[in-house]
Amino acid sequence: MHAVIRAYSGNAELADALVERADEVRQLIGGISGFKAYYVLKLAEGTSTVSVFENAEGAEESNRTAAAWLAENLPDLKVQAPYVTAGEVVLGF
Repeated sequence: MHAVIRAYSGNAELADALVERADEVRQLIGGISGFKAYYVLKLAEGTSTVSVFENAEGAEESNRTAAAWLAENLPDLKVQAPYVTAGEVVLGF
C-alpha cells in the first residue's frame, strides 16, 4: 500500500469545505484505481489530507486529481499548493 499526505498550511477553512462536499470528494478520490482510505484533518495550522491506495500510481493520481478539483470547485478559498509527501505503508493495523 501507498499513502500520500497533503498539508495545506494556513487554510483550516478547507477542512470545513471538504466536509460540506463530502459526497463529491468521496466520488472523486474513491473513484481512483486502488483506493483504500481517505482522511481529512482539521489542524490549528491548516488542513491535511491522507489518502491510501493499493499502489503508488493511485497515490500519485490523487495528487493531480485533488489539485484540479480544488482549483475548479473551491477557487474562493485560494488554496495554495500543499506540501506533499508520499511513501509505502510498511505497518498498519
